[in-house]
Amino acid sequence: MQNEEFMSTRKLVLLALLTAIVVILQLLGTFIRFGPFSVSLVLMPIVVGAALIGIAAGFWLGLVFGLVVLVSGDASIFLAINPIGTLVIVTSKGIFAGLGAALAYKFISKINKIIGALTAAIVCPLINTGIFAGGMYLFFRDTLEAWTIAEGFMDSLTFLFVGIIGLNFLFEVGLNVILCPVIIRLIDCGRALESK
Repeated sequence: MQNEEFMSTRKLVLLALLTAIVVILQLLGTFIRFGPFSVSLVLMPIVVGAALIGIAAGFWLGLVFGLVVLVSGDASIFLAINPIGTLVIVTSKGIFAGLGAALAYKFISKINKIIGALTAAIVCPLINTGIFAGGMYLFFRDTLEAWTIAEGFMDSLTFLFVGIIGLNFLFEVGLNVILCPVIIRLIDCGRALESK
């Protein structure tokens, strides 16, 4: 009983620390832009939290990521056009990215923890970007069409993936893959602390 309480306290402290890191990294990320939108630097701590603590942590850290995007003004252009659509897209992309990373790590790490961490590191930005792309078509199709014409692209799908998402997505996936050894080391350190 006492050991379980200690473990719960340790996980809660870790979750609080990762939450603070998500907030700080997302705020810093607003200054790094490839194209019209800032990059998401928060995906690595989401993956670490999801792997070490589990699905609930993936959900929480993804939600925090989405809320910081809304509060920081990074989604202000979308809030002015469709507040409900923006709220749905921004929160759901963070939540599902965290959940996806947690589930990917949970199932694949049973076979191989390195492949599990790498898969979670790729799944997280893939879901984040996928939901953003789908949300753009669902809630902001007219805006997307207007931007496509203004930027001189032939069709909105090309503009979405080349003009808006392209470099950001490649940066986010690349950063997570490059930092995957760090993610694995952090997971190992967290597991070692759990066993003490």
